Amino acid sequence: MVDIEVQIPSAFDPFSDVDQDSGGGAGVKEYVHIRIQQRNGRKSLTTVQGLKKELSYEKILKDLKKEFCCNGTVVQDKELGKVIQLQGDQRKNVSAFLTRAAIVKKDQIKIHGF
Repeated sequence: MVDIEVQIPSAFDPFSDVDQDSGGGAGVKEYVHIRIQQRNGRKSLTTVQGLKKELSYEKILKDLKKEFCCNGTVVQDKELGKVIQLQGDQRKNVSAFLTRAAIVKKDQIKIHGF
């Protein structure tokens, strides 16, 4: 039998020097995800996640509830952190509110759903 020597190349990460130089935050965009979850029948739930941790979620929720005339809550999730939940399909309303209040920029918002 022929003895073949196989050399496995080491893993090369082309972005490793970027993370070290900039501290990992220069080229990375933090998105705010706005999703809709179907409940039973015609009922739905809008979730907002990815907001900065230093923001007051309770104050944002209070303004959202007052402006859109819906109920909502802040839920603590192990993996996702704090998530705002609103009753109904409020995806476009929440997106417009967050950009108008200068909480996030329009290009940082991802709207998911149907």
